Amino acid sequence: MRIPPKSMRIVWLFLMVPLAAFAQIAPDDYTLVGVAVRTRPAYDGSDSQSTDLIPVLRYYGKPWFARTTQGMLEGGARWALAPGVDAGVQLAYEEGRKTSESSLLKSLNLPNVDPGASVGAHVEWDFKIGPAPINVLGRARQNIDADRGGQADLRLNVGLHASGGLIVAAYAQATWASSNSIESFYAINNADSGLLYTSLGLLGSYDLSRHWSAVAGVQARRLHGDAAGSPIVETKSSYYANAGIAYRF
Repeated sequence: MRIPPKSMRIVWLFLMVPLAAFAQIAPDDYTLVGVAVRTRPAYDGSDSQSTDLIPVLRYYGKPWFARTTQGMLEGGARWALAPGVDAGVQLAYEEGRKTSESSLLKSLNLPNVDPGASVGAHVEWDFKIGPAPINVLGRARQNIDADRGGQADLRLNVGLHASGGLIVAAYAQATWASSNSIESFYAINNADSGLLYTSLGLLGSYDLSRHWSAVAGVQARRLHGDAAGSPIVETKSSYYANAGIAYRF
């Protein structure tokens, strides 16, 4: 899914308008379970697009949680440190890289990078500026496979609209990676740790009935640092979009 340069400039300007963590607009007893169809790059930096199914999940208990609403499939436990401030630990799914999805990877005869899991910790702060709910997430995670390294995320979410059955939200995220994380995924040696990518995105849902909601999202990512100069990177910008349905209870 390639977006013409002029259209992409318009999209980026729109995404820069302060908009919210889809996860934080609703109260904690709001649970969502569903599935969505996603179009994505074969890997960040690839010109090839692939389509797959992804889960839609949002559950906040005490202390357990599970979600996909903060950019990845993760679950664990969290506790309140102060009003609006929570900290926790999580186990998360880490996506891999399939050689069969990219003609470049096939031509270079590079092996797959298998999906994996990471363990880590996070801190979240929820507050408001005027009527707009804001969520700030800081998250650090280490891949269970030590050779895959670790990453850290800083994510900002700001609420746009939540009425009449329609929720619209947006976010900005920066992700940093260790040197071995970059080297193992982007097939380079002696990489410096540092900023891996930045992203901007929109999320939304619309109530179809009391329990069913349509969900959708769009995201643009931009590679940085040594990863952006990898021989397997065909473009520094990658785009994601998804749409699906979820059951709310």
